[in-house]
Amino acid sequence: MSKDLISHPADLKPDTPWTDTVWAHRSEESLVDHQTRARLCVATLLPFENGKPDWAGFERSIAWMLECGEHYGVEMAFVLNADTGYIFNLTAELYREVIERFRAAFPEPRIICGTTALGASGDTFDPEWYRPQIEIAQSFDNAEVMLMTSRQLNALGNEARRDAYFSLAEMLTVPGIVHALEPSFVPWATPYDPWLLHELANHEKFIGGKISTLDEPQFLYWAAMCRDLKLDFAPHSGDDYGIATAIRLGLPLLIGAGVSACPLIAAARDAWLFDSTPGKKFPTPIGGDHFDTRVYKLFEAFQSLEDAVFRLDDHQSAAAYKHSTAHVLKLLGLIAATEVHPDCTDRRPDDEAQRMREALTRPLRVAKRLGIPHFELAE
Repeated sequence: MSKDLISHPADLKPDTPWTDTVWAHRSEESLVDHQTRARLCVATLLPFENGKPDWAGFERSIAWMLECGEHYGVEMAFVLNADTGYIFNLTAELYREVIERFRAAFPEPRIICGTTALGASGDTFDPEWYRPQIEIAQSFDNAEVMLMTSRQLNALGNEARRDAYFSLAEMLTVPGIVHALEPSFVPWATPYDPWLLHELANHEKFIGGKISTLDEPQFLYWAAMCRDLKLDFAPHSGDDYGIATAIRLGLPLLIGAGVSACPLIAAARDAWLFDSTPGKKFPTPIGGDHFDTRVYKLFEAFQSLEDAVFRLDDHQSAAAYKHSTAHVLKLLGLIAATEVHPDCTDRRPDDEAQRMREALTRPLRVAKRLGIPHFELAE
């Protein structure tokens, strides 16, 4: 006889696997939401030229993304100093300068600042490793802090891991977002078990969490639990291989793919809505019970691009997506060069420009057919 699946949080234990819960067995279709305007959190690229930050390109790409969001009525937040912003290669001075330059050029948008355990050593977790970046990040207005995982934090058992996150929460004076990874990104990463997610989701300082997945349906687990239990905690998808899922579920995206496919994702978010929102700008406005099924082709088009941008290398790593993203932005005329941070070893082969040009063929075709603006080659 099969055992009953857990549906009440009081029955969760620190070692309970997702497969023992009802939330691991919910279909995506049962979670679909055509009403909610969820935000798009773009993991912003820090471009480089001649070994230095390309600040003009940085500002130009952000202005482009803001224009895309405004055109389709999509709330945009900008993720600074996370993986797409080379957080693991930034000095404290450059970490601060990125935020200062963003705020000087763009005073209004919400920012989400990545923080991690730079300088960590040994096997014992020390929350103080996070403090310098947390203090810089929350010295700025209209900000959230994303607590990116680290090896020593991830190595803790679930109860100790919970306590470590709570100790980090004590440092926060702004809303916090927790961040989990699965091994597809780094070999030591382990996503949250249901007990740990429930514990973190109920902390008053944590307004949401990002789950970066490529191989496991963790985002669906999070969505099912948070929705069923009516948790005041927003799951943010970090799945660059499954972008459409978050759109279909009416939940936020927090992804590097939001850079290279920004106008397409913004258009799809708008097209997915079932209502007749005034001022809709999708080519054939949706009204009443009508639904624009072309959104499914749009899903396919931008996912085909991002599958190329985030393709796995010979070491089964997608980390060089930052280099591919730079190639896409250069082809779109937004940045001057395709360099990565000079200390970053995540690089694509010499033929990447042609490969990204080919990957853009289908999304460019679909964007033209649907009248999606701000998405065309510079040459």
